[in-house]
Parts: sequence; structure tokens; C-alpha cells
Amino acid sequence: MTHDVCVVVPTIREYECVRAYVENARSHGFDTDRLFFVLVTEDFCDSREMERMLRDLGVAGEVFDGTRREEWFEANEIAEFSHLVPAASHAQTSFGLLYLWANGFDYGVFIDDDTLPHDEWDFFGRHMENLAFEGPIESVRSDERWVNVLYQAFDDHGLYPRGYPYAAMDETVETSRRAVDHVVASQGLWTNVPDLDAVRILMDGDLQGQAQTRTSVADFTGDFVVDPGQYLTVCSMNLAFRREVVPAFYQLPMDDNEWDVGRFDDIWSGVFLKRAADLLGHDVLTGDPLCEHNKAPRPTFDDLNNEVPGLELNEHLWEYVDEVGGDAETYAEAFAAMADRLAEGDFAELNNGAFLNHVGEYMRDWLDCLDALAGLDAEPQPVPADD
Repeated sequence: MTHDVCVVVPTIREYECVRAYVENARSHGFDTDRLFFVLVTEDFCDSREMERMLRDLGVAGEVFDGTRREEWFEANEIAEFSHLVPAASHAQTSFGLLYLWANGFDYGVFIDDDTLPHDEWDFFGRHMENLAFEGPIESVRSDERWVNVLYQAFDDHGLYPRGYPYAAMDETVETSRRAVDHVVASQGLWTNVPDLDAVRILMDGDLQGQAQTRTSVADFTGDFVVDPGQYLTVCSMNLAFRREVVPAFYQLPMDDNEWDVGRFDDIWSGVFLKRAADLLGHDVLTGDPLCEHNKAPRPTFDDLNNEVPGLELNEHLWEYVDEVGGDAETYAEAFAAMADRLAEGDFAELNNGAFLNHVGEYMRDWLDCLDALAGLDAEPQPVPADD
């Protein structure tokens, strides 16, 4: 097999992390010919250096700054949908999803540029094993219908991840074992800097956006899934998924909107993914492979300003999508039902409630964009030689 895994790395700073992931793959015997890297960056970054790095590593891939993304939309005759990828936002991972969809990749992997793989895991190999997993596994639920992905060592650290609703805290956790037969997403967790929201970081006494409390390998005791009808936070910094979920996995239009809502792109896409997976009888597996998260210091109050406009929305979004999609037979149908619920809903009682209508309209556009790309069968090409 050749290039069946599209590795999407949004980056404006630490793109050299790709070297560590390629080295990890080769040290564990994972076939790097399966990997095609898509680096999503900006015009003010050194795209040529990124291209040189991919050539030096001997791996296939392309680098897309803002200009090249616009050219790609034009070349594929979908320029009317370029608004789906917000400027200078982590949600630009959606461009990677479009590239994957247009070029026929079977799997996708999201990697944040402030992470590194742990040597003890075959990073790509373990994600592929997780997606192929069938059999009994720990399944988790709570009386609040939300599962804290950091529940395994919660008594020691007391952490809740970014995006976990405040109303669902102080939950009672129950675990059991059940058989799964179709895993559609593999979420790897993170050591060192935990993925927390700004309020929780401030409560942890940190003004540099990192949190004083750190996680280690010992805080994670094994893989798990979450019961049907329950929700979890999905972070895109270390995540693999099957092609089939792309219609329901749009990374939402954050940051570049009139309500100034940001920081919930992967969180809300994870809510949609979990709802769709439940409707179709599929599962999201969480646990290994861990990555090392080395978040750069930045003012916690900057993140707080980005998160506050969406905090109330985050408390209720899952309740709205939980009401719809019962007759869906595909990820696209499930997503369409959720899109309609948001686009046509009355959310005037919520702060910035109109943003949910905005999101619903973009979700509809996402499905239309994928339909427009569905007929393409292009073969992705390696980065061209430097002139």
C-alpha cells in the first residue's frame, strides 16, 4: 500500500516536530511510504524550509500556506467554499480533511506542532492498531453523561480537560467491559502539559497558559471507550481517524467570526463525531499512544478572552445535537441532522447564541463541499524539487 495515511500538521512555529514522528515510525518499523504529510501554515511562515525538511526526511507531502490553500480551492473548482477554513486558526485542520477526502486516503492523523512522540510507542502503528481493534475493552460512563478523559488518575490530579462542561463536574464514574467491533477514531492522550481551558489553568495558579499540574505516563492506565449516549472531549493534537467520519468531523469556524468565539473547534467536532458514531454503532477509542505536550508559554488571559464568548454555548451544544439524527444511516446524514438543528434553532437565550446558527450554516456548506469533491480521484504528489 502507498500513501493511505494523511498526516495533518497545523504549524506556524515548531514544524521540526515532524522529524521526531518520522524517526519514531522508522525506529519501530512502520512503513513511512504509507504516510503523506500535509503541513497547514501561513504566508508569513517559511514554507520552503518546511518543504526542504520533508525532502530531507524522504517522506511525501505538501505544504499549504494561505496562498496555496486558495490556489487549491480554485484548482478543484470549489473556491465558493474557501470560507470553511478560517484564517490563522487551529481550525485550519479542516483543510487537511478536505485534502484527505479529495485524494482518497483511508486514514487521517492530526498532530499538533507542540507535541513529540514517546519512544516507547510506535506512534502511527498504535493508532492503526486502535482503528483496527475488535474485542472487549473498558467502557466508561457517568451520571452526568460526560466522561472526563483524565478520569483514571483524577483522585491524584483533579483535572478536567478543555471543553468539559462545568455543569458535568463532580460526576460519578462507572466502568464496565464491552465488546467493540468498529473503531472510527483513536484519541491519544498527553503527558507534561495537560490540555486545560483558561479558567482551569488560572485556578491551577498559572498565568502562562500551561497549568502548574502536569501529567505523566503513570496517570494513564489503559485504553477505553465511552458508552453510547455519553460524551467526551476530543482533542485533535494526537488523533487518528477513518475516512468515513470526515463528513461529521468538520473543525468548526472559530476565531474568524463576528462573535469572537474560539478554541472550541476540535471540542465541538468531537461532540458531533461521538453523536454520529453512537447513531451508527461505532466507537471512539481513547488512551495510547501518548504524546508529550510541550505547550509554549503565553498569557493565560489571551486564551480566556478567546474562550469566554463560547463558554455558555459549550454547556448546551451537546444537548441540542443529542436530540436529532435518530434515523441516520451514514455520517453525512447524522451531520446533516445536527446542522439543521443548529442552523434553524432559536438560541436567543444564550450569550452569542446566534453563533450556533452560524455554525449550522457552515456545517451545511461542509457537506456541500465534500459532495463537490466526491468525484475527484487525484493522486497526491510529493513536494516538488526546489529550483
